[in-house]
Amino acid sequence: MSFFRALLGRSKPAKPDLDQLFGLPSAAITLQATAGFRPTGTGSVAFRPAEGQAFASLEQDITALLNADNGPEVEPTRDEYGYTWLVLRSPSADAADISGLVTEIHAANTSLEHAGFGPSLLCSLVTFADEDGGRRFALVYLYKRGTFYPFAPIGGKRRDNALELQIEAAIANDLPVEKDKSRWFPVYGAPGI
Repeated sequence: MSFFRALLGRSKPAKPDLDQLFGLPSAAITLQATAGFRPTGTGSVAFRPAEGQAFASLEQDITALLNADNGPEVEPTRDEYGYTWLVLRSPSADAADISGLVTEIHAANTSLEHAGFGPSLLCSLVTFADEDGGRRFALVYLYKRGTFYPFAPIGGKRRDNALELQIEAAIANDLPVEKDKSRWFPVYGAPGI
């Protein structure tokens, strides 16, 4: 850290490590064994779209690339805050098949990053549900922090904090969990949850 950064109380932001996403399959096995949650086969990547033809073409290319193989179905949607979500739906919600979904999420993030749109990336998420589908949550990957946190919405603008803490404890050995809980921001209305 430079002298001026130390003097001003600023630290260098952590570099995102998209390879952390590949820890999700082992976390899925842990969640199934310890808490009875399985992946739903749905994941998504959120980013703020940039203006211009280059970005629009890149978004179309990524969607076409992900839809071209036998992997998850990809659907771009926009939310009320102006973010674009690439929603990926895998035909199988098996814990063993989550690897393909994670690979597709990684590919979307990497494509945006390599094209220079890394600062536009917000987060990626993978959704889980219990056996009867009554309790759901998402593991959210914060691109700019390189960490994960659980988000468990329950009707309206409320969240199941007890479940989030239970999930945090369960995945602590599988994924880098965001320590600063003030950064566990709610993604209400995120497609796929």
